[in-house]
Amino acid sequence: MSDQLSDTIKTNAESPAKASGDSGSVEQHSLADQIAADKYLESKKASRAKGMGIKFAKLSPPGSVGGTA
Repeated sequence: MSDQLSDTIKTNAESPAKASGDSGSVEQHSLADQIAADKYLESKKASRAKGMGIKFAKLSPPGSVGGTA
């Protein structure tokens, strides 16, 4: 979905902000609003990720496993 949204933002940035014709006029959201929406959606996706950015690992000093004296 992120790639699709990024493509949409790129397309919207390349197209005119306002357009009018016989059937009416159209105005897109500003680019700043689109970028803010993209950042919000990415942060929401990151907050749902398993582990929440914390990784646990078991550490043991070398030579303490199975060594004989």
